[in-house]
Amino acid sequence: MRAIEFREYGDPEVLKVVRADVPEPGPGQVSIDVAYAGVNFADLKARAEGYRVGSLPYVPGLEVSGRIRAVGEGVEGLRPGQEVAALTSGGAYAEVAVTEAATVFPLPEGVDLRTGATLPTVLPTAHALLHEVGRLRAGESVLVHGAAGGVGTVAGQLARAAGAGAVYGVVSSTAKAGYALKYGYDEVFVGDSFADEVRRATGGRGVDLVLDPVGGDTLRRGLDALAVFGRLVSFGNASGAQPWQVGQPELYAEGRSVGGFSILALAVSAPDALRSLAERAFRTVTEGVVELPVTAEFPLSEAAAAHTLMGGRTSTGKLLLRVSDDPEGSH
Repeated sequence: MRAIEFREYGDPEVLKVVRADVPEPGPGQVSIDVAYAGVNFADLKARAEGYRVGSLPYVPGLEVSGRIRAVGEGVEGLRPGQEVAALTSGGAYAEVAVTEAATVFPLPEGVDLRTGATLPTVLPTAHALLHEVGRLRAGESVLVHGAAGGVGTVAGQLARAAGAGAVYGVVSSTAKAGYALKYGYDEVFVGDSFADEVRRATGGRGVDLVLDPVGGDTLRRGLDALAVFGRLVSFGNASGAQPWQVGQPELYAEGRSVGGFSILALAVSAPDALRSLAERAFRTVTEGVVELPVTAEFPLSEAAAAHTLMGGRTSTGKLLLRVSDDPEGSH
């Protein structure tokens, strides 16, 4: 089979097309004939600095859609030929991927394989940030960093559907601001002055919930944008800054709180909780609450181009790799 791997860390050019043996599922695992693989910022961090990479060479990729090829010993409720979306711990940039059965989800009715590849990371993450961790209540205000990205476009829609009183976004360019406004946002701020913009937009009150994938100084400014009893949820460290610390001085005075979320960590520590979360999140697609925009699609062999686009901070929505020559064809 074909796969994309890197043997050293570096720029997108280290991604190479290779021939590899078809992996077989072990006990509790499933192999999948991959139709599409999602491209995530974590893939870029893996390639550039070894994020979550155990050893080299390494095949990146954390999510796929496709058809089950084979099931391992002890797997129940899944069968060969079934169309699924799946979260993987790596190895998704390949024609066949293997993952734990606990993170394989039958495609919801009416969802095709192309859309299915956008489901595993983005949708449960956005749902958890707003509801399970962020505890959003109707009428509250939300600020979402990366509002034009995959998680951001979903979070805006979910917040609006949940009855948020105001939904604000932060992006890095005016072009991205125009894009984000189509996905549930009332106002989108550009650049690092968002804390001042939030105070202006809210009459000095601040927002009830901030969702932050950036970390570093952005996270600290996000705390300053919170209202009394506000919550901040960290779900990444795209800035590459040192791990943040927050304590009594920042939180006690106005009853603020900080939470965190990683879908990859949840998949390891509490797969049953992830499955329940995914089922709740996926329903928002089948019920028409959420639209999942795919804004760029590359063939598997052009994975480096996909990484270049995402790394240039100009991309919006969701990026996919088309792995199968006929991904929607019947077997």
